[in-house]
Amino acid sequence: MRNQEMLLIPGPTPVVDSIYDALAQETRGHTDSRFVAIYKNAIEKTREMLKTDGEVFVISGSGTVAMEMALVNTVAAGEKLLVISHGYFGDRFIKLGEAFGIEVDVLQAEWGTQVSPSDVEAKLVNGNFKAVTITHADTSTGVAANLDLLVPIIKKHGALIILDGVCATAAMEEDMSKLYHGSDGKIDVILTGSQKAIGVPPGLAIVAFNQTALAARAKMERVPGYYCDIYNWIPIMNDPGKYFATPPVNLIYAYDEGMKLVLEEGMNQRYQRHSAFGKAVRSALAVYGMKALAEEEVAAATLSCILYPDGIDDAAFRASLAKKGVIVAGALAHLAGKAFRIGHMGNTTEQMLEDAIVLIGETMNELGCPVDLEKAVDCFKKQVTIRV
Repeated sequence: MRNQEMLLIPGPTPVVDSIYDALAQETRGHTDSRFVAIYKNAIEKTREMLKTDGEVFVISGSGTVAMEMALVNTVAAGEKLLVISHGYFGDRFIKLGEAFGIEVDVLQAEWGTQVSPSDVEAKLVNGNFKAVTITHADTSTGVAANLDLLVPIIKKHGALIILDGVCATAAMEEDMSKLYHGSDGKIDVILTGSQKAIGVPPGLAIVAFNQTALAARAKMERVPGYYCDIYNWIPIMNDPGKYFATPPVNLIYAYDEGMKLVLEEGMNQRYQRHSAFGKAVRSALAVYGMKALAEEEVAAATLSCILYPDGIDDAAFRASLAKKGVIVAGALAHLAGKAFRIGHMGNTTEQMLEDAIVLIGETMNELGCPVDLEKAVDCFKKQVTIRV
């Protein structure tokens, strides 16, 4: 990669040369047949990745736009939404729902833990919820939702499932054809962005609806949106030569290349690689006295929130590490200054992560916290070879 730094934050993530090269191609008109073919190909690759029987949308916007598109096309004002939150980004659905007059209820886990399936069951029994949101991997805490436990409970009670895959898609299993419960026990909507495990620069909102979610939209007389109304986008996704809003031509080039790399690696291989990377990073950092906020059984494959040992100043640690070319992120909310967040997803390589472990150890030593670099690297190497 020709990147000058190792961007190991929870997104954006490192971009490989072939994606940069695609991004730098000549800009063409958005109705040019050459661009239209690339756009259509990117849409079909997205459908293949998520395995939906419905519609996929690849449009200009952030993950927040994708959240809004997912919500306003499935839940109307006055209807009930249950938010399952494992951190800051799960909580965002609360304000988002309230902004559109949706009646929002929430189950919030203590940061670093999962919401109890029994609590979800208790909420749904008499709740009459139209939909339930789940953040697959919360970027603030590094906690992963257990879809195998949650999806059957939710579908048993007839609610739509909206899965926020922003920090999980292309790294953690998200299969819209998978039956979790009965004949209709599938994930109904998945939303994500281009800049995390897909490994493309920021700027694309990606949403997939299955037939059940599309049927829910059909029953809605109108939605409180124009840009985010999927009925304005379906004709374009089916024929990208048509016009609704100008697409980001060069970013679509890059996304098409990114999706090519995702599918060439293979989804199962990507899931295994990311799981191994996450476990290896957390295991190695534990040698330095750095504990992950999320216990291993609930930890996400894509990023980790790492608590500092006593005596480490957050700003000094991250600034010193940045001078060495490794960029990690600060923690959010009440964990600010007490932890940092490290991404290990997308185009991130084993060598990059091993190098980061060494440089983190060197920084710890410089800050007066002696650690064993050799032991940490050995721990990383042993763990990263394990594929689940």
